Amino acid sequence: MAGITNSVLRTSRILTAKSSLEGRGSLLVFGRKFSSGEHEHIKAEKRGQQNNVGFIQLNRPKALNALCDGLMREVSQVLDEFEKDKEIGCIVLTGSDRAFAAGADIKEMQNQTFSKVYGGNFLNHWNRVAECKKPVIAAVNGFAVCICMYLYSLHNLITVGADIAEMKQKSFLDVFTSNFPCVLDRIIECRKPIIAAVNGHALGGGCELAMMCDIIYAGEKAQFGQPEISLGTIPGAGGTQRLIRAIGKSKAMELILTADRINAQDAQSSGLVSKVFPVDQLVTETIKQAEKIASFSKLTVAMCKEAVNAANEMSLREGLHFEKRVFHATFATDDRKEGMSAFVEKRPAKFTDS
Repeated sequence: MAGITNSVLRTSRILTAKSSLEGRGSLLVFGRKFSSGEHEHIKAEKRGQQNNVGFIQLNRPKALNALCDGLMREVSQVLDEFEKDKEIGCIVLTGSDRAFAAGADIKEMQNQTFSKVYGGNFLNHWNRVAECKKPVIAAVNGFAVCICMYLYSLHNLITVGADIAEMKQKSFLDVFTSNFPCVLDRIIECRKPIIAAVNGHALGGGCELAMMCDIIYAGEKAQFGQPEISLGTIPGAGGTQRLIRAIGKSKAMELILTADRINAQDAQSSGLVSKVFPVDQLVTETIKQAEKIASFSKLTVAMCKEAVNAANEMSLREGLHFEKRVFHATFATDDRKEGMSAFVEKRPAKFTDS
């Protein structure tokens, strides 16, 4: 019951802290980067006819969008801005046609020691995507293995995963004391939905990152996998926990133990991916879905996201109780009144996020 109480309290904060959904003005304009400065590893802008979709594109083409620490921290920073932007109602993360994300940067991880990764809680910040309170949609064209199944870059991949070259140099002490993927926490905490648009490879960390998103869309040539075992390690950003929840124990175990990959069609049939689109239509269709989500009450969308995610943490009985309490909470909002009135009066609803 403590879990239910804490969740209900979190929901009440959604109602009493609406400013956290609105915040200050956006740092973006349509089709332009942040005015607050350039990013080295990603590109970010607002899209949609009403500029209500936040768009993040992984941009490390030479490394196949390998997830280095710098990239993940930039993603976390942009998510902070998107979550504060009152116009943005949904977020899209994507890579490129060749790869969504190949995984962690192995060069970065290669020389890590136990003391550094353990002391720094290595990879903890990667959870930022999953924690985002706004919906996140992953659009995947190409490979998606482990950590990076949710971003779209300018080239032929989303991300091959963690940057192995970067990780190669890290010690246990490095990763433990640096809290290296604590950016992942930022993803998980985001209150707005995040959609992963996966074009190309989503391997290792790339696959795990995609799974932190709320929805995953894939290009018809996308591939997913968790190949960490071939590097002498295991998935470290949720692969062993989220993959089994998405596709079941047997299939998840097979992918993790064999380092095999699955294509977009198999990923969809297994439940990992929601929809598969032609490569050249992936981003466009993902933006359309994001705009649709962003057109609803941001307050209610955040409550929906919290209630659905609670299913992974609670028993059925606890989850049903929590759902009922969140449902009751919607009756304290103006948007619930407006939505029902619009339905009865046969007119479009005009939500005010209040």
